Amino acid sequence: MSVERKKYCVYGEWRESKTDKWMPVTDSSTGEVIAEVPCCTVEEVDEAITSAQEAFKDWSMLSISKRTQYMFKWRNILVEHLEELAYLCAKELGKNLNEARGDVLKAIEPTELACATPIVSQGKASMQVTTGFDTASYRMPLGVVAGIVPFNFPAMIPWGWMVPLAIATGNTVVLKAASHTPLTAMRIMELFYEEGGFPKGVVNLVTCSRQESEIFLTDPRIKAVTFVGTTGVGKHIYSVAAAHGKRVQAQCEAKNHALVLEDCDLESATNAIVNSTYGCAGMRCMALPVVCVQESIADKFVALLKEKAQNLKVGCAYDEETKLGPVVHAKHKESVCNWIQKGIDEGAECVLDGRDIVVPGFENGFFVGPTILDKVTPEMEVGQREIFGPVTLIKRVKDFEDGITQMNANPFANGSVIFTQSGFYARQFAMRTDGGMVGINVGIPVPSAYFPFSGNKDSFFGDQHVLGIDGVRFYTRAKTVTTHWYDEKSAKRALDTWEGTVER
Repeated sequence: MSVERKKYCVYGEWRESKTDKWMPVTDSSTGEVIAEVPCCTVEEVDEAITSAQEAFKDWSMLSISKRTQYMFKWRNILVEHLEELAYLCAKELGKNLNEARGDVLKAIEPTELACATPIVSQGKASMQVTTGFDTASYRMPLGVVAGIVPFNFPAMIPWGWMVPLAIATGNTVVLKAASHTPLTAMRIMELFYEEGGFPKGVVNLVTCSRQESEIFLTDPRIKAVTFVGTTGVGKHIYSVAAAHGKRVQAQCEAKNHALVLEDCDLESATNAIVNSTYGCAGMRCMALPVVCVQESIADKFVALLKEKAQNLKVGCAYDEETKLGPVVHAKHKESVCNWIQKGIDEGAECVLDGRDIVVPGFENGFFVGPTILDKVTPEMEVGQREIFGPVTLIKRVKDFEDGITQMNANPFANGSVIFTQSGFYARQFAMRTDGGMVGINVGIPVPSAYFPFSGNKDSFFGDQHVLGIDGVRFYTRAKTVTTHWYDEKSAKRALDTWEGTVER
């Protein structure tokens, strides 16, 4: 059976790549190659930047009202195609259908925020700042923005975190779609022009390796880079792009921790942890892979967690009954399994091992079952590094102070949560945790798009986070205009160094 070779999109049209290197896309549930995408040449990436630069001239001058009308229409198109996009996401990535629907819905949510651009992008103004002088501050678009996309949210990250606010505020975009999961992003790209009717070149899409995309970090036509991926790559992008005068958002790795205190509602806490740990097969930066549980309830918690984890149905991602789908590809499965073995070798106790799971009829799928490693200690690397799989690590702690100390010792600080009925400890936790997104009896403390996705420490490099007002400010620059109109009296006034902008 022949495998479809995909194209890249510039100037609002799909073009054949001249590359001799093609990257396979697999059905994660079967292991079958379902498409190949080009490793676009440097010239083709350059072409995408040129397309965006040319489109910026007219798009940035379009009225805010007209751009907002486009966004309202675009939001409805995404809603209409929800099921189609969810199925495609589940097939290429491995999320179950419900999770894949959430991926698309989390692209729609920021699009709804972008519909409020006329309000959220407003500047400020004052009349008579000094006698006869008025000052207004406006938010202006930057230019061409590059978006570098990870594999784990093929709808939400490119078409939620990156595109909506960027284009609604007047910028144009070049997306580097994830080579392992590009099909969802590509289908949305098709809809963008075919049904959305956007002007050609406002958004462009390529697939390539790091080598070809390095141009994003140095090309003067690129004014900002937004990235989601590993911390090592994020640091490189931040340092190089910032050195070339670009704005950068680098959303990076995580090792989110939960603190489970003895006074919590244990049943509810365990349900939340199962959802946050094993949801999306652990392949999300807001997963909850580490649980610091108070020693007095640790045995009971671990037993309950194991019972609930064992009851999760592992299966084909696009089976409606599946609760835990496969990981994205064979190498990622190997990496997760190697981390499990490393944890065992470091001395953790394996309570539940998901490495040998087989799904009948899908024997070649990239499945890893729920895994629990207990008695993980601070010196174990498995408890410090991101695994990105359905693996729960249990750290037993004496009390609140011991727990928050261990949590804050981690170099990552994307999110952190506490399960307790104590208002005192909940407040202490919110104040003292390093986590940028905090949950109190909430397993996945991801804020809605109206607030920033606010990771800290080695989980984020940059000044303005994605989404919320942070996102608007990232994609715009301030322009402050001071105005004076001469009347008969002021026309005769002698000018001094400050030209009237300082009152004496």
